[in-house]
Amino acid sequence: MHKEFKKGLVWFRRDLRVHDNAALSDAILRCEEVLCVFVFDRSILDALPRYDRRVEFIHGSVVALDAALRALAEKPEAGLIVLHATAEEGLPSLASELLVDAVFTARDYEPYARQRDDSVRAALRTQGIAMVTVKDHVIFEERELLTQMAKPYGVFTPYMRSWLAKLEQQLPAIHSNASADKVLGKRPSQHAKPPPSLQTLGFEATNLLQLGIAPGEAGATALLNDFVGRLDRYDETRNFPSVKGPSYLGVHLRFGTVSIRQLVHLAYQEKLQGSAGASTWLGELVWRDFYFQILANFPQVSVGAFKPDYDAIVWESGELAQLHFAAWCEGRTGYPIVDAAMAQLNQTGYMHNRLRMVAGSFLVKHLGIDWRWGERYFAEKLNDFDLSANNGGWQWVSSSGCDAQPYFRIFNPVTQSEKFDADGKFIRRYIPQLAKLDAKSIHAPWAAKPLVMASAGVVLGENYPQPIVDHAEARAATLARYGIVRKTD
Repeated sequence: MHKEFKKGLVWFRRDLRVHDNAALSDAILRCEEVLCVFVFDRSILDALPRYDRRVEFIHGSVVALDAALRALAEKPEAGLIVLHATAEEGLPSLASELLVDAVFTARDYEPYARQRDDSVRAALRTQGIAMVTVKDHVIFEERELLTQMAKPYGVFTPYMRSWLAKLEQQLPAIHSNASADKVLGKRPSQHAKPPPSLQTLGFEATNLLQLGIAPGEAGATALLNDFVGRLDRYDETRNFPSVKGPSYLGVHLRFGTVSIRQLVHLAYQEKLQGSAGASTWLGELVWRDFYFQILANFPQVSVGAFKPDYDAIVWESGELAQLHFAAWCEGRTGYPIVDAAMAQLNQTGYMHNRLRMVAGSFLVKHLGIDWRWGERYFAEKLNDFDLSANNGGWQWVSSSGCDAQPYFRIFNPVTQSEKFDADGKFIRRYIPQLAKLDAKSIHAPWAAKPLVMASAGVVLGENYPQPIVDHAEARAATLARYGIVRKTD
């Protein structure tokens, strides 16, 4: 049967899987022959530290993807072509060399990705090669959901109502790989070699595997299967960092080793069966789409506040701010729940969602430091760093974003600790020097009796710091700082 294109090239990016892959499925349907490529983009990688868990995760997922493509086609010559180059130069050059008629890829909504894709598209056009982009990372993208005034949503609750109403009309289809064996690896390619090693790319092995983070579709499937048994209780367990409550699928969603459609199908069907946990989890997946469409429709949020008035806030600066920021980054604030959260981030590249709010709020509303400092630090450290969600979360805690917490809501780290880590189990894991404190004293060691501290072997200022700020004083300073924008809330 005659197809639209003779030869197509699928450019994998943040969709490192063969199951329910929109770009791969579209290429199989529309091309007589399909080749596949992944680019280790030097425009991104060259600036990263040589020890980066995300690069190791991507590398492991690319190796798994290469094997999966060979298995899907049932032939060894169907492997993945792997480039180590800038995408703007390497991709068009490869497409020209392979004499492809079209490049298929999933749309990306980040400002850098859009610029990159525009450059690649322009280069391909000069060679007479089409660039076909498809929706894959989200359920509803950009302007698919609009208000009655035909504008993008800036408030979550009406967005979620609209999102769920459209979902209920028809669940998104799962993309098929039927006939993949007929078009993948149709002819041997000299480019389809085993992916280069992590060391060849210039990176070192990290503690990724020791942390139990398995890359690729197999890693995602194992986590999802484990989560299914806990899904019904997700609404009860998700806020407690010492409890196995979350799905831990963030890094897999970030790099597309699991399909968002697959997860939404699961959550929606379980919700229909009356699962409160599934309903809550589905709401979290809606938040993910919400932040994607915020970034796509309001790209200015990547550099400033969603609410422009909040850019007028005067943040702390100078040497003291630098010292406080360093203490926050290194988990030396003297507030155990904040310090434990930062220790978890620094040691594992993961931070529990409740703690992201607590630690973020502390930086902004206790230390008076610009939320963008914290956003950049999380971007460096988080395995599941995603610009849209990270930016949305930081603007939420700073009250400058869409549908953010009000400026006068200031998390008390002690009461948050007492509520969500009541027995101090999480704190003890990440701050072992406090391990012998009782469940009451561990949340605010400075308030404990001297005898309690002595028997636990804790000496403030020596093996654990004094609080670097007083909560009440910090709260008053924050309310004054936000006075410039009070009238906007």
